[in-house]
Amino acid sequence: MQLGFVTAILDTFSFEEVLQFAAAEGFECVEAMCWPEGGPDRRYGGVRHIAVEDMSQAQADDINARCAKHGVSISGLGYYSNPLADSAEEAVHSLAHLRKVIAAAPLLGLEIVNGFVGANTKLSLDDNMQRFADIWPDVVRYAEDRGVKIAIENCPMLFPNTWPFGMNLARTPAIWRRMFEIIPSPNFGLNYDPSHLVMMLMDPIKPIREFGDRIFHAHAKDMRADKDSLDDVGALAPPMQRCLAKIPGYGDVHWGLWVGALTDVGFDGAVCIEIEDEAFTETLEGRKQSLRISRNVLRPLIA
Repeated sequence: MQLGFVTAILDTFSFEEVLQFAAAEGFECVEAMCWPEGGPDRRYGGVRHIAVEDMSQAQADDINARCAKHGVSISGLGYYSNPLADSAEEAVHSLAHLRKVIAAAPLLGLEIVNGFVGANTKLSLDDNMQRFADIWPDVVRYAEDRGVKIAIENCPMLFPNTWPFGMNLARTPAIWRRMFEIIPSPNFGLNYDPSHLVMMLMDPIKPIREFGDRIFHAHAKDMRADKDSLDDVGALAPPMQRCLAKIPGYGDVHWGLWVGALTDVGFDGAVCIEIEDEAFTETLEGRKQSLRISRNVLRPLIA
């Protein structure tokens, strides 16, 4: 495995500065954010460390040369939009840019693109599954033709205004099974993040045994379920009213068991730390420190 981080947390850095920091702190890789200009006005969204629009081979070669100079690789390209959005304009824009991200990956010598399946918050699960079946097979074929694997993060994007369905269909094992029946392609899989299962009061390790061959990439983010808050607001409240996103080691994920389960199923890809812990995000130094602490928790487990 390789230990890295998601570049969104260093949103004020240039890509060169991200690589410098990663090299200085002993990270092997980074997941590079590739949002279009004018991306969504939401926290951790819209970060643009690599511009994929009309990327030339010369531009890709320059990016790879900078990575080689610092000894830090790119684990995958990240673009977490909503291709099944309620708004037709948003859905069309998301799909169009996703194709640009997919097209840029082979120029960079990469095979992983990370993102969301998306969801229409106004439709039922079955109706969303039908939209998924109508739209996503073509996206996956586009990726297959370019030797690219699409890794879908299992983040439900549950906020007060998107509760209870969320903005990303691919949130539970029951739904993953249906998705993989519809798209059995070996180029379609998961960017596995245990924190979202903890948030939904689920086992974050058990699914690895069943879906190990579908895990192409992994996020290391922790989550703490607050029993007092749960007792106060109940399970029907939006999840982040009873949970806190934390850095690895500060929440409920047993990281030794998690990494051990990944090794059991033969996963040898990238584990990228994702920072959303508000105890660290207010200042740049706090964000840097959150990456260092997370690294120190995970480094003994990921050699």
